[in-house]
Amino acid sequence: MTKTAIADAAQQKDFEETTYTKVTWRLIPFLFICYVFAYLDRVNVGFAKLQMLSDLKFSETVYGLGAGIFFIGYFIFEVPSNIALHRFGARKWIARIMVTWGVVAAAMVFVKTPAVFYFLRFLLGVAEAGFFPGIILYLTYWYPAARRAKIIALFMTGIPIAGVVGGPLSGWILNRFDKVNGLPGWQWLFLLEAIPSILTGIAVYFYLDDKVSTSHWLTPAQKSLLEKNIAGDSGNLEVHSAFGAFKTKRVWVLCAGYFGIVMGLYGVSFWLPTLIKASGVTDALDVGLLTMIPYGAAAIAMVLVGRSSDRMKERRWHVAIPAVIGAIALVVSTFYSNNTALAVITLTFATVGILSALCQFWSVPTAFLGGVAAAAGIALINSVGNLAGFVSPYMVGWIKDATKSTDLGLYCIAVSLVVSALIMLSMPKGVVNR
Repeated sequence: MTKTAIADAAQQKDFEETTYTKVTWRLIPFLFICYVFAYLDRVNVGFAKLQMLSDLKFSETVYGLGAGIFFIGYFIFEVPSNIALHRFGARKWIARIMVTWGVVAAAMVFVKTPAVFYFLRFLLGVAEAGFFPGIILYLTYWYPAARRAKIIALFMTGIPIAGVVGGPLSGWILNRFDKVNGLPGWQWLFLLEAIPSILTGIAVYFYLDDKVSTSHWLTPAQKSLLEKNIAGDSGNLEVHSAFGAFKTKRVWVLCAGYFGIVMGLYGVSFWLPTLIKASGVTDALDVGLLTMIPYGAAAIAMVLVGRSSDRMKERRWHVAIPAVIGAIALVVSTFYSNNTALAVITLTFATVGILSALCQFWSVPTAFLGGVAAAAGIALINSVGNLAGFVSPYMVGWIKDATKSTDLGLYCIAVSLVVSALIMLSMPKGVVNR
């Protein structure tokens, strides 16, 4: 290769890196903030539980069912919502989702009976359906498969950051606003944490671009590069139609694999405050501050694992190993449930493993699904997998009421994580490692 050719190649590489850096800074911080608010509104019921159950005389089983019934509405409307996003565009559809769920989340202040609790949690699932898979689909419009693991990891750090920010914030609201204007702290929690979602949803409508070609902040050369790289992926995509996604065996296998990982996710998300409180921490703000540790560590680990996955172009083991680490840590955490320091340490390893496996998982289906099949397939996997969000909290709540301990529930979650790891390793190496 001549010096001129080498110089041209280096210049092209620099141009490509500069373009993707520009795209990342434009999209990821904003989408990340959206996801933080989405996840916070979904799981802040775990902090509200610290006051709500005693105020309303709800049992652990009622709480578990209410926390989990969110995912029934989510399941029913997930696929239609994602296909609608593919058809109508991300800008309008994601804005609609965020404003709707913000309004429903604020309505949680009216909960007085189990029936109202169940209804609003179900409605919240309906409102939020399509947000997460919609963003995963949206990222495939901008990034080729080889760059996706790190980008998805950056976006999905919204989950642990919601814990880092939401834990202390939720604890502070519970303490500071309790009995202000006659309302208990848990009602203020739902109301105040819903406002950012509504405001951000309005901002989505004016900020996001539906696709590369409609963006006003990219030069024609940058648009051409991005579209060329996305088009270059199409030769590796095996499924392109919505019906084809439903007929593809690998999609259903991934549904099962994702189900086990989500069992772990919501086992931690909905019960982490309770587990920390049970270790001997009584103040709500202290519980919130301690939840920062597992989530902060997970945010760092997710990005590092994502970079490793892209660098090595390996996906299966980058899901399986963290899942097994999460399973082992959950089991070990039950041995130290009365020791705050050791409980937090073991729950930190559990959270790191589960969230790292979760974010790496999404580099697998996008490696072989394209077009409307990606919209349908991603939504199908997410909706079926998220049924674990119903099973996990309800199961743990029922077991705790029956045995006065969460240990057996955590053991069941650990088994599901190991099964998911084995499922991911069964996927064909040549299909997913791209």
